[in-house]
Amino acid sequence: MHKLMSNRITIFWLVAPGFMLFLFMVCFPIVMSAYYGTTNWTGIGAYEFVGLENYRNILFHDSVFWRSLLNALLLLAATLLIQHPIALLFAIFVTHAGKLEKWFRAIFFIPAVISIVVTSKMWVSVFHPNFGMLNKLLEGAGLSAWKQDWLGDSHIAIWCIIVVVMWQGFGYALLLYYAGLQGIPKDLYEAAELDGAGRVKLYTRVIIPLLSPMVRVAVVIAVTACLKQMETVFLMTNGGPANTTQFIGNYLYKTAFSSSLYGYGNAISVVFVIICLVITMAMNKAFKKDVGEF
Repeated sequence: MHKLMSNRITIFWLVAPGFMLFLFMVCFPIVMSAYYGTTNWTGIGAYEFVGLENYRNILFHDSVFWRSLLNALLLLAATLLIQHPIALLFAIFVTHAGKLEKWFRAIFFIPAVISIVVTSKMWVSVFHPNFGMLNKLLEGAGLSAWKQDWLGDSHIAIWCIIVVVMWQGFGYALLLYYAGLQGIPKDLYEAAELDGAGRVKLYTRVIIPLLSPMVRVAVVIAVTACLKQMETVFLMTNGGPANTTQFIGNYLYKTAFSSSLYGYGNAISVVFVIICLVITMAMNKAFKKDVGEF
């Protein structure tokens, strides 16, 4: 085996298929998108070369693009600061639920396994201004003044989208932290208790620091999911009202295929890829510190 792996020609032929597939499936489409981003192509027929005009418009004049990016960052902040801490608390609760542990795991994970189409349409019905359950509950509780057109109000709609996305992804976050907790040896719990550590110190000083590798995984998944968010937005508001709930994925789709601005849509995709690379490098630098092992 050592002789085989020391042969450079052999190594080349072993690596070449995967490398060629990567070039064809990843690098080549990005290069072509960058090229089409310098044209005014509509997706059909001839096109003209416009240079960097599309990129300048995106960076300096396209307020919808920056609103889409801001919405993604708002979703990311809400996910990391609200959803994940709650998911961690519930993961701890499920770990100590005894005989009901399996039932709680199944219940909390239900939203994650239901089709996004089904859950999105369900929430559209919940938020409906006339017959929606939310307004009916407010009316029944004597809070009719709080009734809203939840998805039609430009100040409220984005927060409704954020709540729905976090609800849909809660089960995945809980499952990650639950798996991390299950991987911590029970001996550490017993040793900490023998040393006089209470429940709070046990988790803040021992358990949570040992969950650092799983936290990294959860954060990376959250960043990826928030940046590429599209389906829920497309099904609930399609970016409306007035693009206040727009996300980059949905905006890219509408620009390229609904508005037939294929060249401009490719330019958006290239800028989006660059932003993702910058965020990836920032995360790698933030997570560079080694964590302890057990």
